[in-house]
Amino acid sequence: MEHEIDLFGEVKPVAKKISTKATKVAKEARSGTFTDNMKLPIHRWFRYSAGFSAEWAKTIIEQEKTGSKLTVLDPFAGSGTTLLAAEHAGVESYGLESHPFVARIASAKLLWHKIDPKKYIEEINFLIEKSKEGQSEFPPNTSELLAKCYSDDSLNKLFALKSEFLKRNKDTPTNKLVWLTITAILRACSHAGTAQWQYILPNKTKAKVLDPFNALSAKADQIVQDIEYAKKEYSPLAKIIQLDARLASEIPEKSIDLVVTSPPYPNNYDYADATRLEMTFWGDIKGWSDLHEKVRKHIIRSCSQHSAADRIDLNKFLESELLKPISDEISEVCNELAEVRKTKGGKKTYHTMIAAYFLDIAQIFHRLRPLCKDGSRLCFVVGDSAPYGVYVPAEEWLGKLAIHAGFKSYTFEKIRDRNVKWKNRKHDVPLHEGRLWIEG
Repeated sequence: MEHEIDLFGEVKPVAKKISTKATKVAKEARSGTFTDNMKLPIHRWFRYSAGFSAEWAKTIIEQEKTGSKLTVLDPFAGSGTTLLAAEHAGVESYGLESHPFVARIASAKLLWHKIDPKKYIEEINFLIEKSKEGQSEFPPNTSELLAKCYSDDSLNKLFALKSEFLKRNKDTPTNKLVWLTITAILRACSHAGTAQWQYILPNKTKAKVLDPFNALSAKADQIVQDIEYAKKEYSPLAKIIQLDARLASEIPEKSIDLVVTSPPYPNNYDYADATRLEMTFWGDIKGWSDLHEKVRKHIIRSCSQHSAADRIDLNKFLESELLKPISDEISEVCNELAEVRKTKGGKKTYHTMIAAYFLDIAQIFHRLRPLCKDGSRLCFVVGDSAPYGVYVPAEEWLGKLAIHAGFKSYTFEKIRDRNVKWKNRKHDVPLHEGRLWIEG
């Protein structure tokens, strides 16, 4: 079997060619994942594993485009998947992203139309040459995480690049893209492994590690190639706003025709931890303990670390008018989780996480309703969950919350099963992922 090296320097088998029909079925099943995006222009500039399929998003947008003007919104914009898909389809779009670091990544991607490729490459080459001249040992107060994830040589080169970049940073589109280029090579230059959901694993090593200077040059060449393609095929019609979707105050009312998004799932994935390596490198955080103040408090509560830090009053949350259509069901689940956690070593606060998560989503539906036109459609790529083996019917509850917010109806379209692949799964509750269609 042939092999290839992916963005993180991991050696992966190349699948054999399969039939067109089989390929379509496989891609359909992966529409809730970022996997195929790493082959697409601009999307591949940074791997944000919490994303979903750009090709699928573009297909949905084109299907809804009936000749008249279409405006798309992604209230969980992430690294810009929906926004770039909309630009590829020639459609105006807005994106909201409250994770400050991820919003910065998306913003840099969307600058493709403002970049002079020649000047950008000149800046990259100048940065590399100056870094080679000024390369020195990394500071003695280097974080433990970085020291574990890089060899001395790689860390010296990366810090030299960072130092030279900061000297020249003028907050221009070109410099913002240079920042993204450096950010994009950090995983490939580390010998540390990366878990499926982008958590860094310092104790797991990979065989292929790229030299920082070579990696930066190669990444820049790829970016220039993509910019040249985008200037022929894309329309610069997207706007990214660093804003909590529970606020959503910067978008005109009755302006949205279509919402295409994938919110966090209620499955304890820590979006803050997913970018800890990159944020530590740039000095945005000093360690794991900084993540709550710098990231988690800005995003919806989909992990137990967040709900624990917020010290949530469970009864107060469950009594909220926003949760009224699911109050009996969610109260039963949360109270069961409150009892089950007592029997578990970690005693994770899943009971308050579930309550906070659905209250946050309910607030977002209430914010979205005034923004959406009558007759608008919303498509949420969602997955259910079963913390501590207690089942949470996410799509059903989200649908009911949407109707409570003023939308007309909902249907669910399953695209794949989950929790059937991993041998070390913690429960045997069958899960799935799919598309929640909401009619406005």
